[in-house]
Amino acid sequence: MIPQYLVDFDLRELQVVETDCIVIGSGIAGLFTAIKASEDRRVVMLTKKSVMESNTRYAQGGIAAVIAEDDSPVYHRQDTLMAGAGLCSSSSVDVLVNEGPEGVRELIRLGTLFDKEDGVLALTQEGAHSHRRILHANGDATGYEIVRALSEQLTRHPNIEVWDDHYVIDLITEDGECVGALVQRPSGERLFLKGDATILCSGGAGQLYRYTTNPDVATGDGVAIAYRAGAHIRDMEFLQFHPTALSYPGAPRFLISEAVRGEGAVLRNINGERFMERYHELLELAPRDIVARAILSEMDETKSTFVYLDITHESPDMVKHRFPTIYETCISYGLDITSDWIPVAPAAHYMMGGIKTDLNGESSISRLFACGEVSSTGVHGANRLASNSLSEAIVFGGRIIERVRSLPKLKKGPVSAGCDLGRHEHSTQAIVERRLKLQKIMVRYAGLRRNEEMLNKGLDELKRQLPIFSGALTKREEYEFANMLTCSLLITESALARQESRGAHYREDFPQRDDEHWRKHLLQIRGVGIVEEKSDDV
Repeated sequence: MIPQYLVDFDLRELQVVETDCIVIGSGIAGLFTAIKASEDRRVVMLTKKSVMESNTRYAQGGIAAVIAEDDSPVYHRQDTLMAGAGLCSSSSVDVLVNEGPEGVRELIRLGTLFDKEDGVLALTQEGAHSHRRILHANGDATGYEIVRALSEQLTRHPNIEVWDDHYVIDLITEDGECVGALVQRPSGERLFLKGDATILCSGGAGQLYRYTTNPDVATGDGVAIAYRAGAHIRDMEFLQFHPTALSYPGAPRFLISEAVRGEGAVLRNINGERFMERYHELLELAPRDIVARAILSEMDETKSTFVYLDITHESPDMVKHRFPTIYETCISYGLDITSDWIPVAPAAHYMMGGIKTDLNGESSISRLFACGEVSSTGVHGANRLASNSLSEAIVFGGRIIERVRSLPKLKKGPVSAGCDLGRHEHSTQAIVERRLKLQKIMVRYAGLRRNEEMLNKGLDELKRQLPIFSGALTKREEYEFANMLTCSLLITESALARQESRGAHYREDFPQRDDEHWRKHLLQIRGVGIVEEKSDDV
């Protein structure tokens, strides 16, 4: 049993800091919500590393919104629902596609410089999109440009206080409400940060897997602390693997954007054969789960650890102009993508599931909100449509702040929460070793392909690590590992429960999609287990 709190504490003995709005995380979701909230509230933003370190910073492809005259929210809706494989929330998708364009205009007002062609916003197309609706910046550095613009805005707001290198250990709840967070300062000192609203914007969980496009900070913290607090967690079995991450000796699993295929790149196996026509009519622009499994099949058949992505037929000037970050990164490792095929393989990329929220981003716990990848708004269903993630963060971030403005102030007086489980043991095994073992377990048993035997074996291996919750944890890496273990258990248990294949969840022993029995969500609630929820996709 995973306990409510990771550490023993007594709030009466801790320093109390009060604010109006607590924002945890600094990607596009955290930056945008903090800026919007600061218009009329005091905000404390916490990052466990720094403002510039988040998944958003590494987002290349762009942000999806209906801008072109020949496009329509109706088309964007259809594309999103198709990719989501029957598990999107229709009402959430309607919110996204109709409010997304205004969200983009808001980003531009806040200083984001999207690429233009002849004075008009440049648009590209990505997998499973029927129209060109992807805005980008500096070719393939969209996320970095958004973070740059929003970070500059952040420094101009006197109502925002940024706490870098602070770790949120747990959420504090009282009478069914979230009243703040237990926080550890860089010095190791703990405090109680109290707020009228707490917004989790802590990103994803790619670090659960050995191979990922995510930075080191993406350890699933938000989902884990919300789960311990009693929030409903939904659809954790749907973990998206990006089809094309650089797979080259000495290089990290650097993301090779979907936009490269959108601009004409083709996939070839190690024999040089183009293969996507054998798997889907949309070829290289098929949904990500289909492309990723097709690549895995080709790797199996050719006994290789990668396939090739080939854009050498396009002009070198176009490639360098459109993808400068990818070009420069690859050239630093001796790969010239204008003349060399790029070796790629799938890598863990995005978490479709997360903390279940309503249309205003509020979780099942009053005053606790979730925004961005950590949330499950219902937009992505079983498989996120490319470049919908940045749009979702802006649209629902704005809605969260509107809801926050309607909340009454917290009642005055002390909060009496605490925990005393008599923790005193320390593990003798190094956390870095335990973390690596967990990552290998997840790749081997709960990766792109799954079956009952593999998932049960993975669960058994993971459960051997449960004693960490009875130990006395004091360091960031220990908290991170406990959160990674929590999320790994949630993913593996929900993957075992869903006896079908749908979207990013593929079961070799149940290879077909089963709408009759499985067109539903799986909720995970601490102390309750797995609860089924009907899908409202139409």
